[in-house]
Amino acid sequence: MDVPPLIWVLTVAGIVALLAFDFFVHVRRAHIPTLQEAVIWSSVYVGIALCFGSGIFAFGGASPGAEYFAGYLTEKALSVDNLFVFLVIMNSFGVPREDQQKVLLFGIAFALAARTVFILLGAALINTFAWVFYLFALILLITAGNMLRPDRSEEKSADNIMIRMTQRLFHTADYYDRDKLLTLQDGKQTLTPMLLVMVAIAGTDILFALDSIPAIFGLTEDVFIVFTANAFALLGLRQLYFLIDGLLNRLIFLSYGLALILGFIGVKLLLHALHENNVPFINDGDPVPVVEFDTALSLTVIIAVLGLTVLASLISPRGKAQAVVSAARRDVINYLDPDYTNDLGERSRIFAKLVAEEQQIRRFGPKHRRQAKDEKELMDLIARAHRQHDGKEGRSDGSDERGSSDKGGG
Repeated sequence: MDVPPLIWVLTVAGIVALLAFDFFVHVRRAHIPTLQEAVIWSSVYVGIALCFGSGIFAFGGASPGAEYFAGYLTEKALSVDNLFVFLVIMNSFGVPREDQQKVLLFGIAFALAARTVFILLGAALINTFAWVFYLFALILLITAGNMLRPDRSEEKSADNIMIRMTQRLFHTADYYDRDKLLTLQDGKQTLTPMLLVMVAIAGTDILFALDSIPAIFGLTEDVFIVFTANAFALLGLRQLYFLIDGLLNRLIFLSYGLALILGFIGVKLLLHALHENNVPFINDGDPVPVVEFDTALSLTVIIAVLGLTVLASLISPRGKAQAVVSAARRDVINYLDPDYTNDLGERSRIFAKLVAEEQQIRRFGPKHRRQAKDEKELMDLIARAHRQHDGKEGRSDGSDERGSSDKGGG
């Protein structure tokens, strides 16, 4: 598409305005979003993305419109998969529930900045070197293979090189000072865990960009579509996190669906690279006559695969069992942690949810009980939560001592 500079300026300004609106209206005041708030604003951001795509259809034509929606769906699905990693990171750092919105919005803003750099770099490489398509295809095929590894989600960690470098170069506190990035410790400015978790998110955002940008360049080479599909897939991710928080662990087949989609796009890129070939040691540097997948087929494959994998995950008994066990383990740890939230309503919500999850686990048959690794330890933690809730065990247990020592150790 031939996009005038004015449209570029207005689009970028609109995206920045949406991020600023999100911060000043929702994130600046630390709070826990209600389900209604998450539903409304998730719908608003999806609606904006759909309206923008309809505009591309109307003014750019059917082919650019299909490319935008194929790119948007792929990037949105990859973003949902990335939420698993965000969840692991925030749990690892024990980010208070009220402050998780701020971390997520920072992650979205940094991801958008990182992807913009990679988009510009990728476009420059594609325009200069045709062999880059081979490289992108290889990246996607390797990523697809990694997504098929068993227990992939359990290997995700908040520890990365950026965290280690930050901790080595700067003095860091071991307690949160509300949502501040710096706090006074022994009269000196000290980094808080809030800043460290943002560093961890930034590090993973860079890795995510290495997967997502080759994927969308496999669907379109139009830089405007690549940029906007990425931007609108990221916008609203904060609200989506709180909307599907309880469903994240339920989507057990999502990684398989994404692997299939990335593999398909990788093959599409490889065929396109052969069609445009100028690498001397492949067919003497001449283009190779191969069949290429059009955008309509790509969009159909993406919609079909995502629909089937999400549906299969939601109706799978194994998925339900795994989701209940994972949610119960996370909820009991959060409930026993006195620093997790100061919102009494949120603590009551977590406990009620935990009771329902406990009842579901007890109804599991032998086959699904195997989903609960360390089941005895989990049930012991749930029993502690019951004692604490009933007042039989004060908040001076081990978790409270840990919280007190964290604050005192600052």
